Amino acid sequence: MSLLCHNKGCGQHFDPSTNFPDSCCHHPGIPIFHDALKGCTVGPHCAEKLPEAPQPEGPGTSSSLQEQTLTAIPKSAEALLRERPKSELPPKLLPLNISQALEMALEQKELDHESGAGIDSSLIRSGSSCQNPGCDAVYQGPESDATPCTYHPGAPRFHEGMKSWSCCGIQTLDFGAFLAQPGCRVGRHDWGKQLPASCRHDWHQTDSLVVVTVYGQIPLPAFNWVKASQTELHVHIVFDGNRVFQAQMKLWGVINVEQSSVSLMPSRVEISLVKADPGSWAQLEHPDSLAEKAQAGVGLEMDEEESEDSDDLSWTEEEDEEEAMGE
Repeated sequence: MSLLCHNKGCGQHFDPSTNFPDSCCHHPGIPIFHDALKGCTVGPHCAEKLPEAPQPEGPGTSSSLQEQTLTAIPKSAEALLRERPKSELPPKLLPLNISQALEMALEQKELDHESGAGIDSSLIRSGSSCQNPGCDAVYQGPESDATPCTYHPGAPRFHEGMKSWSCCGIQTLDFGAFLAQPGCRVGRHDWGKQLPASCRHDWHQTDSLVVVTVYGQIPLPAFNWVKASQTELHVHIVFDGNRVFQAQMKLWGVINVEQSSVSLMPSRVEISLVKADPGSWAQLEHPDSLAEKAQAGVGLEMDEEESEDSDDLSWTEEEDEEEAMGE
């Protein structure tokens, strides 16, 4: 009579009269779900069904897998709005990425002109900072023009994490150390007044990312900074001609600051904010922030029409096409 062997890894039919101690090659341990593997132990065939091995408790159990599946489901906008961190960490500087097209535009600009020439000292406000990169002098009066200005005439370069000036080529990984590098040329101070700029700006999102775009001509990396905490965004962008765009907002949802970054291009600045939880934001700013701006008289519309006397730095479709060809 032929019987079926129930040893793991065997599954053969055998004759009990010829069932010797070395007739069966099987796995005595827990199955690894691969029937093609041969056994590792030699012994007699077994006609009785073996008890099922207990499933180990741990991250591989079905209950924990169900919990992981549930946590991976995108949360609603209302849930994201409620789940905000209770304690706020101070905002951090987001890394700046310079496009090749902007590097070329900066290199073509004449940065070593006679700075400060032709500016009426009566129009310079006391306490104004020198606008030349690398110089930290502050205007105290006409006598400040007599002090030398040590600055960087070149353009900033960012490549594979390394940061340097094209004029002196000293490379560093730390952005703060890059900004603190002393200038390599001596010239005249530039006390040029920074003027507020009205820039067209908007935003879009994916399930895991929010992108805030500010449109303007030739952002200057040496003077730009964007800071962010988990729920706040602080923007300070200086465009060509000392035009400054500034914004501060409380975000609708929570972001991952460490994974967020800023990209500078000839006609726009893109701020990429990685969401802490996947899902859709109902809007960019928190309702409380919008209410505060409404009380202060600040416009809420991202794409509102600018007044005729404002310094409009918005881009055109033709310029955007030229930039895309340059990139």
